[in-house]
Amino acid sequence: MNRTQDEFVAARKAAWDELDTLLAKKSLLHKLPPASISRAAGLYREICSDLMRARSAGYSGDVIDLLDSLAARACAAMYSAPPYRLAGLRLLVTAGFPQSVRRHARFMALATALFVLPGILGFVGALKSRSFAIQVMSESMVQQMEKSYADLRQGREEGADSMMAAFYVYNNVGIAFRCFATGILFGLGSVFFLVYNGLLIGVVAGTVTAAGHGRNLFTFIVGHGAFELTAIVISGAAGMLMGYALVDTGRRTRWASLRAKSGDLFRLIMGAALMLLLAAAIEGYWSPSPIVAPVKWGVAGGLYVLVFTYLLLAGRKGEPEIDA
Repeated sequence: MNRTQDEFVAARKAAWDELDTLLAKKSLLHKLPPASISRAAGLYREICSDLMRARSAGYSGDVIDLLDSLAARACAAMYSAPPYRLAGLRLLVTAGFPQSVRRHARFMALATALFVLPGILGFVGALKSRSFAIQVMSESMVQQMEKSYADLRQGREEGADSMMAAFYVYNNVGIAFRCFATGILFGLGSVFFLVYNGLLIGVVAGTVTAAGHGRNLFTFIVGHGAFELTAIVISGAAGMLMGYALVDTGRRTRWASLRAKSGDLFRLIMGAALMLLLAAAIEGYWSPSPIVAPVKWGVAGGLYVLVFTYLLLAGRKGEPEIDA
């Protein structure tokens, strides 16, 4: 027998009030004790059922609106992503990111080799043979590189630094994204883009050096290289980690294996992204400045020491070990 609206409300109101109380304690249920989370989930299912009954029975709009609002709040609290927190960013920078880098040192070493060795090959090949450089880059690009670094003493025109910094963000993030995202192809895409970008950078350096402008080039790139090149290697390592998780699943499904590595993958990519933002700022404002070369080289040496010390030591003491 169908209950009247008053009977329905009287029978169910205690559950509605209980869920409302749970939702009022925290904006997101993940902060509640496990027992409370389980209870809230059960009440949420009951509220959804109550809402369907109320609509089917044709109860008043006040009852339906109350249940609809309560169900929406519960759904948002249960399934919404945690809000952005500065504490989370601090933990990522001070511990999570460098810990993830060290945890996957083998992939970092492999990515470094795949990036650096082709770079050396490209540099030596382009330094000895212009035809070698043209096989990797077009003739017009070779000429453009030679012209671009012929004379950097005057710096850029006023107002150009901000525009170039924005371009470097776009360009650098694009390179790193390809190194990471193509790892979904069982890691092979990351291997390709690490080798390709390493070779291309080496060829550019060899071409410009052969033209007699190597000092200008290296004085320009040495400052931001500590952040930019390291971030590209980390992105490639993250891509290979993702690909390996799809190959060696440890008797899990590929999706479950990938999810098991998702924490480290997130920290590696977010950390690399922050490094690329720093690199773009340095490349946009510091690298093209008319500051004398010895100062730029000295600062660059300090930045390289800072980056490697950070990746090797940060998060070892005073911070909890972040789970993979």
